[in-house]
Amino acid sequence: MTSTPSYRIADLFAERARNLTPPTYGTELTKIITVSFAYGLADPILFPHTDLAAASATVLAQEAPTALNYGPPSDQLYEQIILRLRARGIAADRDRVIIGYGSSQILGLLPDVFVEPGDVVIVEGPTFLGVVNKFANAGAHLITIPVDELGMDVDVLEATLIDLKKQGIRPRFIYTIPTFHNPTGVTMPLFRRKKLVALAAEYGVLVVEDEAYTDLRFRGEVLPPIATLNDEGWVLYVSTFSKTIAPGIRLGWACGDPAIIERLAMFKSEGPVGPFVSHVVAHYCATGKLDNHIQDLIACYQHKCNLMLEAIAHEFPSDVVALRPDGGFFVWCKLPPDISANTLLTAASEHGVTFLPGTRCYANGQGDDAIRLAFSFQPTEKIVEGIAILGSVLRELRR
Repeated sequence: MTSTPSYRIADLFAERARNLTPPTYGTELTKIITVSFAYGLADPILFPHTDLAAASATVLAQEAPTALNYGPPSDQLYEQIILRLRARGIAADRDRVIIGYGSSQILGLLPDVFVEPGDVVIVEGPTFLGVVNKFANAGAHLITIPVDELGMDVDVLEATLIDLKKQGIRPRFIYTIPTFHNPTGVTMPLFRRKKLVALAAEYGVLVVEDEAYTDLRFRGEVLPPIATLNDEGWVLYVSTFSKTIAPGIRLGWACGDPAIIERLAMFKSEGPVGPFVSHVVAHYCATGKLDNHIQDLIACYQHKCNLMLEAIAHEFPSDVVALRPDGGFFVWCKLPPDISANTLLTAASEHGVTFLPGTRCYANGQGDDAIRLAFSFQPTEKIVEGIAILGSVLRELRR
């Protein structure tokens, strides 16, 4: 009798799928978490429920045959996005804009358009690994450029580009979060923005500008997007409604060279975003209420940020350095040499508090000397409670 071959489902996986490691963050924590500073979630109290309900009713009353059928996104939504882009000085028209299921979907398509296995992609360190891991999973060779209090260190970037050119290597793109950076909260000043785009043009590398948090400015000067500093197509500007309306609507967009937009659309195999939600958001934006809503968001998040920073100053050891952001969702804390971020996480979880250790924010394994604290989701009393617990745990670790 012929023996039956021993087959495994896993043997059918493509190499890029076979080598993936399932996410484990949070599963290693065995205690009940009562205060989580780990995730950059929006505050649900601030969602514009009433206005979205009114917009939905209008769409169902006036546009149901189109909005509820198969079809493209609302033309009006394109118009509203283009208006917002032009208000920021970005040259936008229909051929230069794509709408996706959140900005992360669009960013996740970049490897399909630009990356062959082994190609170099330049990222910041620290950065938003939720997107950067998609570059790595596609086979990109990631090179990390450090971030300081002024954002990406463009002098290190320049030296890196010079070295790569000597090796005959042309990076595919540079991924940056220049405004209210995730995770550090810092903002790149104008002189660095200008140098970054000049380097991109000189070395023929695309800059991918992720501006998810740019509307949520608490203080400081409004800076021009990097995309406004170059008219040769070397910048792809990416943004989202997730931070200003609600993450659950899953709508983001990109603006850039028409050839890039065309190819992103080709790899968007599931087709356009849901017509209904696109019509609803278009109507909501057209009422003019979004900008007023953003001002409410700013007031709330600024209060939470200030409250967290005040609590940190009172509760944490004096040698923990907290960076004050000008906007966004996060406070980045540099730890003293004798404190490990992951050790702190394990100890804090025993007391019901969690956060994002810096090691979850670097593509090259760094980060055990820093933590990211998200103030956006937790109510004010939980922010004060959680920071007090973290301060107590920090002191315990030093005994």
